[in-house]
Amino acid sequence: MLEEAMNAIAEDGLAALTMSALAERLGTSGGHILYYFGSKDLLLLAALRWSEAALAEERRQLLARRLSAPRRLDLFLALYLPRGPRDPRWTLWIELWARIPANEELRAAQRELDRAWQDDLESLLAKGVERGHFAPTDVPARASELLALLDGLSTRVVLADDAAAPRAALESARRAAEVLVPRA
Repeated sequence: MLEEAMNAIAEDGLAALTMSALAERLGTSGGHILYYFGSKDLLLLAALRWSEAALAEERRQLLARRLSAPRRLDLFLALYLPRGPRDPRWTLWIELWARIPANEELRAAQRELDRAWQDDLESLLAKGVERGHFAPTDVPARASELLALLDGLSTRVVLADDAAAPRAALESARRAAEVLVPRA
């Protein structure tokens, strides 16, 4: 169900995703979907969690690879950013950000998902500093700043109608990383 919701978002956009349209794609009823999720917000949150769980596994594998810290950081940046303007994960993030102020459950989930990215980036940067790849720095602050920048770049990619946007965002992220986390 969650995979099909992500596919529908990628194909038709989030505005076209209704419970009845998703039910039709799945060959079931909107009531059946509501039984499992309770609301569209909770369905979207479940789809985002499912997507983020897959990315968490990719991050775990990335961080375990025997690569230099600068190379791991570069791969981390690429993993974080959207694949293109119709990236369903980022479309979901943007939609849920708009709903967070009125929904404590979404706010808590957003903090939890963001914390996982923050923790992994802090670990990557700390190991890079420890091994002499990066100059000594305030790791939590630099990680937070870099993630905020990545969020902004990601939003621009998703809102753009430009096939070159993901590549441009990655180049901008690389330049920012060089400033925020200089090599030793």
